[in-house]
Amino acid sequence: MPTVAEPARPPGASVGTTEQLRRNNLSNILSLVHQGGPLSRARLTRMTGLNRSTVGAVVADLADLRLVNERMPERSAKAGRPSPVVHVDQGTVAIAVNPEVDAVHVGLVGLGGRVFKQVRVATANTPSAEQVVELATTAISDLLSRQDHSLRVVGIGVAVPGQVRLSDGLVREATHMGWFEQPLAAMFERSTGHPSWAANAAVLAMRAESTFGAGRDVDDLVYVIGGASGIGGGVVTGGRLLTGTAGYAGEFGHTFVRPSGTACQCGGHGCFEAEVTQQRLLDSVGLQAAQADQLSAALAESTNPDVAVLVAESLDLLGIVVRNAVNLFNPSVVVLSGFLAALHSAAPDDRALIGEAIRSARETVRVQDAALGADQLMVGAAEIVFAELIADPSGFLAS
Repeated sequence: MPTVAEPARPPGASVGTTEQLRRNNLSNILSLVHQGGPLSRARLTRMTGLNRSTVGAVVADLADLRLVNERMPERSAKAGRPSPVVHVDQGTVAIAVNPEVDAVHVGLVGLGGRVFKQVRVATANTPSAEQVVELATTAISDLLSRQDHSLRVVGIGVAVPGQVRLSDGLVREATHMGWFEQPLAAMFERSTGHPSWAANAAVLAMRAESTFGAGRDVDDLVYVIGGASGIGGGVVTGGRLLTGTAGYAGEFGHTFVRPSGTACQCGGHGCFEAEVTQQRLLDSVGLQAAQADQLSAALAESTNPDVAVLVAESLDLLGIVVRNAVNLFNPSVVVLSGFLAALHSAAPDDRALIGEAIRSARETVRVQDAALGADQLMVGAAEIVFAELIADPSGFLAS
């Protein structure tokens, strides 16, 4: 976690400098409680290097902003007065939206990564960007009408299965959705009145896993997720997200896995996401799209030899992707999510996935499933909103 030192104010130091230090401290302490859960004032003092009175003042400011609250611990083994415990205020929420080819998912997520509620709005056909905004706006109104009216919505985060320009939430291309050059974030702002951001769904899911799940405290991570709208992922190296020039890095779905293979939506042939699909696996065991969370169990229970062949072929192709990722990025962890986690559960052991990677690289890597399950896209979409809030809590809420 980053720390904020508290230097003595030099003679003549400007008010601007003091105010910036205050904003930094607000950001740092809110970030610590958001990511680490409830923390005592004493622990926050140790983690930040600030003195006790400053931590108390910062926590009081965050409480005034309705971002945290304090509670006394129920019991303490230590002698003396116990230190108050700082919790995020669950009244502050972000709205998360994840459009797919067959549905629009909408949820309410609180600070700390807690998903209060999420709904799946099925669609008969792949929805247009305009239809997604309309369906999500209706779902948001319904969700909020059923919640405590004291909730404060600080923004909307949209997890898009496609290439999104981070600077303004413009969807450059979401080929499975048939979208090109769609100003999705601006469309949500106009429809809902809430500030909105959009980013690639796989990167946001990885962000959720890195903050709260299987990738927590991992500095070198490869993440690959499969869903109804294809396969994506991301890479963290040295503790930093690998974005590429415009933020489009991590497209593991377009790893070339089969010469003269199936035509892909991207215009190529033999891409991983064209050869291995969620729908094909669901069809093989007689599941519907809304039953995707049952895929792992269905594959394990199936005695159909055709299912066994499909799983074996899919694992071989997943192995190509994982092997390439291990050889290229030398991660300590490869996290598999969505239907790829279901495939992973069907593998006899991880040698099927990393057995042909360079020996020295595979010796230090482990493959594991995502920890957040169905919540990860909701949490990840909310994180793009909370990141803006946490960067400058008082400034964000004043705008």
